[in-house]
Amino acid sequence: MAQFSYTARMENQLNAPQIDVKAFAKAQTHLSGQTPLAQFERISQDCVGEVTGDVVWSIQGSMKTSASGADAAWLHLDATAHVPLTCQRCLGAVSLALRLDQDFRFVADEATALAQDDESQEDVLVLSRDFDVLALVEDELLMAMPIVPMHEACTSERAPTSRGEEVDVSAEKPNPFAALASLKISKS
Repeated sequence: MAQFSYTARMENQLNAPQIDVKAFAKAQTHLSGQTPLAQFERISQDCVGEVTGDVVWSIQGSMKTSASGADAAWLHLDATAHVPLTCQRCLGAVSLALRLDQDFRFVADEATALAQDDESQEDVLVLSRDFDVLALVEDELLMAMPIVPMHEACTSERAPTSRGEEVDVSAEKPNPFAALASLKISKS
């Protein structure tokens, strides 16, 4: 089993690892790396403040026999990252820990992948001789990000409005139905 390590410290991804998926899986190769979060352009667009820290990732290739008896190339992806996002409750920064632990099975063409993906627990992708590992990592991290990021419990008692003003979120809000109760018309 071959093992490789990759560390990206450049301003772009020109040297991002690309693999021949089938050869990688047949050789049961392991590839791991540490890439600055700032290099993942689509993730960085959603981040708040300075984008620091690394995405630590690894992939393991293997060949597995399917129920039909055919050999299929598989990749297993592990990745972790702390992504600074905006809390949608208090609008402050919240650093969310993302963890990926995903299997991918590769098939010959897009039609087969589309047909089998819905029925499979693993993701089904198309075999490639120049598969971009970091694009896969970024795609999976984007899908792991919550639609509405929030702190478990916001510590701020004041939250900014869309106009930049602050409102006290700890104050008791009147019950809107209490006013309706006083408007009840009594039958005479």
